[in-house]
Amino acid sequence: MIFVGVDWAEAHHDVYVQDAEGKRLGGGRLPEGAAGIARFHELVGAHVESPAEVVIGIETDRGLFVAALVGTGYEVYAVNPMSTSRYRDRHSASGAKSDPGDAKVLADMVRTDRHNHRTVAGDSEEVQAIKILARAHQRMIWSRVRQTHGLRSGLREFYPSALEAFPDLSRSDALAVLRIAPTPELGAKLSRSKIEATLRRAGRQRRVEERAEEIQAALRSEQLAAPGLVSGAMGATVLASVAVIAEMVSQIEALSGELEAGFDAHPDAVVVRSLPGLGTILGARVLGEFGDEPNRYASPKCRKNYAGTSPITRASGSKRGVLARHVRNRHLADALYLWAFASLTASPGARVYYDAHRAAGDTHHQALRALGNRWVGILHGCLAHHCVYDEHIAWGHRSAPTSEKESAEAA
Repeated sequence: MIFVGVDWAEAHHDVYVQDAEGKRLGGGRLPEGAAGIARFHELVGAHVESPAEVVIGIETDRGLFVAALVGTGYEVYAVNPMSTSRYRDRHSASGAKSDPGDAKVLADMVRTDRHNHRTVAGDSEEVQAIKILARAHQRMIWSRVRQTHGLRSGLREFYPSALEAFPDLSRSDALAVLRIAPTPELGAKLSRSKIEATLRRAGRQRRVEERAEEIQAALRSEQLAAPGLVSGAMGATVLASVAVIAEMVSQIEALSGELEAGFDAHPDAVVVRSLPGLGTILGARVLGEFGDEPNRYASPKCRKNYAGTSPITRASGSKRGVLARHVRNRHLADALYLWAFASLTASPGARVYYDAHRAAGDTHHQALRALGNRWVGILHGCLAHHCVYDEHIAWGHRSAPTSEKESAEAA
């Protein structure tokens, strides 16, 4: 066996090769792409006859370079950069750091401590595509929220009546009206018929006249006025923000269609969608982030640890505390939190479980974290047996823990 550390970068990769005793066998800086992979094969091929004899440590599990290593048959471990940093400090207190040095640290880690790390699993192309689309969709929503907050902040400075008229600035009604009336002066001049026509073009079909009357009343309400030039300049920024948000809304809808098509084609979609609170979007996010390699998670506990839902215990002497995990996959954590919240109205068992935690003194967020942790375990069982969700099997035989502390002990 030989052990290889790869310090991955965008344009090049530093490599360190050692034997089972830690003796250096070779290394160097490889370019990205096909040339780098070819050079990598030459480096390790001089010392082994089979790819199965090569163990690799690298700080990422994504990208063409990693996919090529996994596809060749090498045993690849994705190491958290924080673990690499802690391991580096274990052997040196000077604080020195370099890319070749990090490559050696990664090689040492997989040589001596690879049992503490997880190999890169070979997910199917279908679930990789779902993960890409789900993350793009999620990031687009986050970007739209940031843009909407920026628009709200600008309107508050010179056009507060627009905020009264449109509580949700990302809706088509708000974007359509602000596009034709980006300043208070233009908003106050809008007739009811003009507003009605604008709402219909934006897609509204119900309560058009009533909604137009509400908008007109709000836009004509008394408010403090900014100077004319300032108002005009702010109006130009409103038009720019509206155009960006409208395009984001359009692209989010397009990504939703692509994501739905990819998710529906996956064989695990029926199982995932059967769980209360998981529709197409949340279900696709959860499936994409967990992956579909059947042997990746040896137990529900392993899946919970990967999700970051299982609490951690910090104990020293007579002191003991249970804390939430903050270092985790934020895409998955966001999806699981929304899933737990949505399941409160879709699953009687989930509601009872949540209420028991709240009655025991947990906050709303603590109770949702505990519920999300429980849902991950249920999902693991459904996927392991490829069976759809059953409310009685999931909750009928189990009494809910009464505090987050008990959840940590049960997790």
